[in-house]
Amino acid sequence: MLQMNVDEIDYEQVVALHHESLYRFAFSLAGNPDDAAELTQEAYARLLNQGWQLRDRTRVKSWLFTTLYRIFLGWKRRETRFPHVEIVSVESELPPMTPEIADDLDEEIAMDTAMDLEEHYRVPLVLYYLQCLTYREIAGLLNVPIGTVMSRLSRGKDLLRQRLMVRESRKAQPTNTIASGESFQTRLP
Repeated sequence: MLQMNVDEIDYEQVVALHHESLYRFAFSLAGNPDDAAELTQEAYARLLNQGWQLRDRTRVKSWLFTTLYRIFLGWKRRETRFPHVEIVSVESELPPMTPEIADDLDEEIAMDTAMDLEEHYRVPLVLYYLQCLTYREIAGLLNVPIGTVMSRLSRGKDLLRQRLMVRESRKAQPTNTIASGESFQTRLP
């Protein structure tokens, strides 16, 4: 077997080219920055240790995404066997609301809603729309036929659209009502 070692210069180039998209994919899977960073780091560690397995260096992005996804699946299998119990977080430790956070709220709402989708719909959506992978690359990464990718993308978009509409309609409903059902605004002169 031909061994190709990923040298330091190649590794730095790979990180520079793919880190942001790989991290976003990891975040879409894990749902939190710490696990996303750990997934990304583990994928890079495997590239250094197992980079010789990469036959076509032009496919390093696909290799990284596939590796990261398989690491995530391994975590999920372990998580079902050994569930993690969260310690109640302390609200006072949360950062204050800043203008930058407020600007990101719409994006955050969309990502939160997407995170609530079932994994088999969420992953193709993230790979297609956020990571700009082709149907063929997604099919290879997930080890499913292209038709399945297309179907999951279509159903995932429909589910996401429906859930965003429900979320928006809940937000638009009046919260201050009087016992008779009239809103405060209708009672004011």
